Amino acid sequence: MAVQQELQLYEAAVKAIQLIELTQHIPRYLLARAVGALYPPVLWGPLAMIRHSEVPEPALPGPQWVKIKTRYGGICGSDMNAVLLKVNPALSVLVPLPTILGHENVGTIVEAGQEAEGFAPGDRVVADPLLPCVARGIEEPCDFCRRGEISLCQNLAEKGVVSGLSIGFCRDTGGSWGPYFVAHRSQLVRVPQNVSDENALMAEPFSVALHPVMRNLPKDEDTVLVSGAGTAGLCVVAALRALGCKARVLVVAKYPFQGEMARRFGADEIIYLRDGDYFQAVAEATGGKLYKPVLGKRILVGGADIVYECVGTKHSVDDSLRLARSGGTVVLLGMAGLLQQVDWTPIWLNELTVKGSVWGGVETFQGRAVRTIQLALEWMAEGKLDLSPMVTHRFQLEDYKRALAVTANKGRHRAIKSIFVFD
Repeated sequence: MAVQQELQLYEAAVKAIQLIELTQHIPRYLLARAVGALYPPVLWGPLAMIRHSEVPEPALPGPQWVKIKTRYGGICGSDMNAVLLKVNPALSVLVPLPTILGHENVGTIVEAGQEAEGFAPGDRVVADPLLPCVARGIEEPCDFCRRGEISLCQNLAEKGVVSGLSIGFCRDTGGSWGPYFVAHRSQLVRVPQNVSDENALMAEPFSVALHPVMRNLPKDEDTVLVSGAGTAGLCVVAALRALGCKARVLVVAKYPFQGEMARRFGADEIIYLRDGDYFQAVAEATGGKLYKPVLGKRILVGGADIVYECVGTKHSVDDSLRLARSGGTVVLLGMAGLLQQVDWTPIWLNELTVKGSVWGGVETFQGRAVRTIQLALEWMAEGKLDLSPMVTHRFQLEDYKRALAVTANKGRHRAIKSIFVFD
């Protein structure tokens, strides 16, 4: 019997699963980056840095960990940046390659370590992806982790029991672009019974928007500009309204289907990039005035009190700085990287406050400290928040090339959130 049990354990340990991983190959990277700029499908074709691989099913790194069978794995903008080779190479110190992709997740626990108190096989959970001090098994947490500021953890480049930035950017844990991944008990949030898998999947991207909104909450009399109406921008709108904010919310959208969804979540006005002069539209909406210099873009005197930049391109960042009023605030959610031709003049000319934001966090809400991902699931359970309409496209993992093609061409396919579905 003992021998048979050992064989079963061995077979489980070496059982292979299929998933999507990001590899390290400098010559291929340089070639794919050059060709992909002209023909993006190269970036998920034979020259791509991603591959459909077969690797052993992840094992529990320690007794406080659980193994999760993936139900849904979301395709995030940060995942697409990795696929499209738009990520700053400096981040490689946080993400050793090869790494397994997919951090947006919902699934069911199939194995729990002896010290994973409060969680058991059969529990439906979402894992907060970041791997701060406690998940890494670091005995002396950094000052930020002690204060609950896990997104600012100072040990994200350290190995610990796992190495990597997060689930989805860590080979040790696996990711939600595969049928199984592992998570530390501190990352887990149980999904309420009346919350759908679609909503549960959206809890993580919503928490990433909720974190900066709670830290930069507009006054009810303010005018807010949300630059971008993809998942991040729509979640910002939803977060503002879920918090009871009555500020006037303007959304800059590229496509009509995005504008329709933004209105559904509470936007007051939609300004379309392709409908004439969008700078003029923002000026009229905010009561500002446009002035034309001898060379270069126009200058707006006036503008929005707070701009949430949710795209991350050089054009969006440059425009966001110009569309904030004097003394206003620009919050960067769009994961801007190495951007050329961004004019920083408005920052000092208008004495702007520019803030960055990454991941979710722990915030104070109604007198209690709570993780933003936990708050999202609570609001979903209460019927206060329904983000399931954002899930527009579903794919099997083996159809990943089409999934990426659809996600990269949102306008043509009316895509907002594409996901991988596992049985």
